[in-house]
Amino acid sequence: MPTGQIRKALSGFYYVYDNGEMITCRGRGVFRNRGESPLVGDIVDYKVEGDNDGTITVIHDRKNSLVRPPIANIDQAILVFSVKEPDFNTILLDRFLVVLESFHIEPIICLTKSDLLDEKMEKTIAQYIKEYEQIGYKVLITFKGDPQFDDKITPLLEGKTTVLAGQSGVGKSTLLNTILPTLNLKTGVISDALGRGKHTTRHVELIEVCGGLLADTPGFSSFEFELMEKEELSRCFPEFVEIQDECKFRACMHVNEPKCAVKNAVETGSIKDYRYKHYLQFFNEIVERKPRY
Repeated sequence: MPTGQIRKALSGFYYVYDNGEMITCRGRGVFRNRGESPLVGDIVDYKVEGDNDGTITVIHDRKNSLVRPPIANIDQAILVFSVKEPDFNTILLDRFLVVLESFHIEPIICLTKSDLLDEKMEKTIAQYIKEYEQIGYKVLITFKGDPQFDDKITPLLEGKTTVLAGQSGVGKSTLLNTILPTLNLKTGVISDALGRGKHTTRHVELIEVCGGLLADTPGFSSFEFELMEKEELSRCFPEFVEIQDECKFRACMHVNEPKCAVKNAVETGSIKDYRYKHYLQFFNEIVERKPRY
């Protein structure tokens, strides 16, 4: 039975790529009965009945998957955040980073609109870049019409399945148009009242670009911690993981426990105060979350 990858899902149809061909498929009824659903990015077995009319029969094991947006087997996510209009938002960035860490998806931080910075804000952003790079994250900074953009982005995309995500109104469509001009995505207009934009993407699709696969995904503008338990949260802060074995208590939550290496690192400045404050906010969100039934 042939095997391929779902590259697009639209209106109940799955478009399976196999050796240069795109086969239009539907899912088997048994998937619905099991509460399963094929996702873009899935490796699947399928059978062809008639002219380019296929049925997905087997969904191979996934290394990861997201519900919103519905996509599987992601290697990395480019998180697009603007430095201005809307202003750079570290708590929203950290929310994205934490959830991606929980799904074992490598984040790449892409800061846009750098041409709008004044001298003071440029220094502030440069400090943030330094701090996130010290944690271990890749950071690139760009602007619309950046002549060096191709050189910055191409090595990051090659051989990877990449999701494009981030804050609304920061230029995701503009960025994607720059990577693949033939898409000609409709770009949104910033709402001065709301400080956010409108994004027009309607379906999930993987597109071949720069030797890899790239997805622009609707509804990928915020994350909740609905699937995460409080015990998992600290593992999604790489700088905490580095030193948490030095805590007095093995199951230290880094909140109220004595002789906590993480809290000590915050006091000495080796872990940034704003990162720890975000950790506490996320921790409280998880603790106060209504139980799932």
